[in-house]
Amino acid sequence: MPSIVDNWVFWALLSAVFAALTAIFAKIGIADIDSDFATLIRTVVIVLVLSAIVFGMGKTQPLDSIPGRTWLFLTLSGLATGASWLAYFRALKLGQASQVAPVDKLSVVLVAIFGALFIGERLTLQGWIGVALVGVGAVVLAVKL
Repeated sequence: MPSIVDNWVFWALLSAVFAALTAIFAKIGIADIDSDFATLIRTVVIVLVLSAIVFGMGKTQPLDSIPGRTWLFLTLSGLATGASWLAYFRALKLGQASQVAPVDKLSVVLVAIFGALFIGERLTLQGWIGVALVGVGAVVLAVKL
């Protein structure tokens, strides 16, 4: 029987918990600081913590062993992450966390669409219904009537 730490659902749920804490901690943390500078501070913390984990667990590999295509897409992913964080922190500075976070989760809808369009992923009808419900739910949570 596989361990819970070998289950993707465990890690996805843990990610959701930490993402929720990110929104709450960030909203409190940016109260008296520029949102872009706050993003820089957060990024430095992430780099330090991840460096300690990767080096501490011996998970490094020679940089010249990484294919060019991998470098390209990890660089693009890093640029997209940075842009996302800057936009997210700016949104948190201007809006309520309970509204910003659901709109940010529209990324779930976009991932499904982009996955289908660009990398050939296929969702079942049930999957597309779930994606639609996430989209509708995000809008319902974010819009004040």
